[in-house]
Amino acid sequence: MRTITLSNGKVVEVECLSCALTGGVIEPDGGVVIETEHFHAHQDVAYPIKGLIILASKRHIKCFDELTEEEQIDYINILSKIRKAQRKVLGIEQVYYFYNEDTTHHFHTWMVPRYEWMYKFGRSVESVRPVLLHARNKLNHDENIKEVKKAIKALAEELRIT
Repeated sequence: MRTITLSNGKVVEVECLSCALTGGVIEPDGGVVIETEHFHAHQDVAYPIKGLIILASKRHIKCFDELTEEEQIDYINILSKIRKAQRKVLGIEQVYYFYNEDTTHHFHTWMVPRYEWMYKFGRSVESVRPVLLHARNKLNHDENIKEVKKAIKALAEELRIT
């Protein structure tokens, strides 16, 4: 079991955070953004940044090449839909995508939006970690959490109609 502190301060003990989220054991703040047969999208539970979406496989795998052909098609379709919704309803013009195979979780992609305030940390991929830590340490307050939840709701509503 791993002990994980969520952005809302709640501490959970789980074998796999992604399994707990995709299986409904842990409800992400704001709920599910969109869900398909193979994937589950939710606001990142560790970093309170509007539109920072995790797209996680429901099946416990670690590598992109383990996806079935059907999962691959679903993955690219859902990723594209989320990205369009981020642009349309949140005005997000740039996103960093991260997927790594040395994770302790299972297959998931981070969709990290870029906002103007983030540029004080730099413009490259190296700026992402300081941005995430800033969000966890400085944006974890009621006013920002309210904005994050509002963004989750807006994304979920947009994705239901597209």
